[in-house]
Amino acid sequence: MKILVINAGSSSLKYQLYDMTDESVLAKGLVERIGMDSSIMTHKPTGGQEVTEVKEILEHTTAIRKVLSMLTHPEHGVIKSVDEIQAVGHRVVHGGESFKASALVDSNAKSEIRRLIDLAPLHNPAAMMGITASETNMPGTPMVVVFDTAFHQGMPEKAYLYAIPKVLYNKYKVRRYGFHGTSHEYVSKAAAEHLGQPIEDLKIITCHIGNGGSVTAVLGGCSVDTSMGMTPLEGLMMGTRSGDLDPAVVPFVMNKEELTVNEVNSMLNKHSGLLAISGVSSDMREITDGMANGDANCTLAFEMYEYRLRKYIGSYAAAMNGVDVIVFTAGVGENSIVVREKVCENLTYLGVEIDDALNAIRSGEPRFISTNNSKVKVLVVPTNEELIIARDTFRIVSDSI
Repeated sequence: MKILVINAGSSSLKYQLYDMTDESVLAKGLVERIGMDSSIMTHKPTGGQEVTEVKEILEHTTAIRKVLSMLTHPEHGVIKSVDEIQAVGHRVVHGGESFKASALVDSNAKSEIRRLIDLAPLHNPAAMMGITASETNMPGTPMVVVFDTAFHQGMPEKAYLYAIPKVLYNKYKVRRYGFHGTSHEYVSKAAAEHLGQPIEDLKIITCHIGNGGSVTAVLGGCSVDTSMGMTPLEGLMMGTRSGDLDPAVVPFVMNKEELTVNEVNSMLNKHSGLLAISGVSSDMREITDGMANGDANCTLAFEMYEYRLRKYIGSYAAAMNGVDVIVFTAGVGENSIVVREKVCENLTYLGVEIDDALNAIRSGEPRFISTNNSKVKVLVVPTNEELIIARDTFRIVSDSI
């Protein structure tokens, strides 16, 4: 079965085409600036030359049509006909309490995703545009939705409820949902496989840290707590997001600065985090370069970032009454030697012992960075959220035939 994986944003669309015979990627690409007359499409067939086109793509239906055209292109394509694509998997950010697992796209699923737009006003509408555009271009092709929140739906009430009037949960489902679920699920399973141990026997802390970031406590293969909340704003200090803060800060700043709700929301999501403290960048690479050059603000931003990440790891070790494995993944987790080093050197009380030589190795494969004597194993596992989407799509479509 060949499966097309779609990740639609409001003005972008990422795609990968999988051959599930061996789970290989046949091609992948990105359409950017959808809705503009200078849209950019980048297409990369595996083993072939990358192709870039700049032209007008005004909406997602045209974007999907361009993707299918490129996949079947006589020179740059990897399939002869669109009919070879037997299923499509869509990433959807928020499934609320309605979706505890991936699901086949039908009228009920689409209706529920629309109903949940209040919980993800930026992301779920974009996902629906991707689904509708795919259905228009590929009528009759089965489709599956895979949710960022689904992996965390097994959390107990004590972890997902907020200590506010419960009527707000009963009426509006105000609670912790968590995100990056496909990544946390993938890397925790990959870590268990790399260890050669059943995931059911392990206490794992997964650190998905990129421009956005979250930490998850995985007990016996299930998410039992996670740092992001009702929205992706809660938890760690991130590239441009504040992470945890005293809720009273919001009305205080709004009153002092005469900010609207939208303005304070923008401040916390787009103008905080590493960017706000460093005054330089939201990119960890530029932060560490600045720190190496003696920039005091970059140093402070790094120290705050590392400190908060380390505190979450410690709290989740407490939540699970121990930890066997710590996993680093995503852009910062996979590539920042210094972030991993500083976090781990302050976790010796847990029995963490990092190997500096192993930590300095760059690889696209799962690898240990802890010593043989370390009581807690530490791994770097490259994430692969698209593969989880492809696998779920393959399983659900196969079961429905």
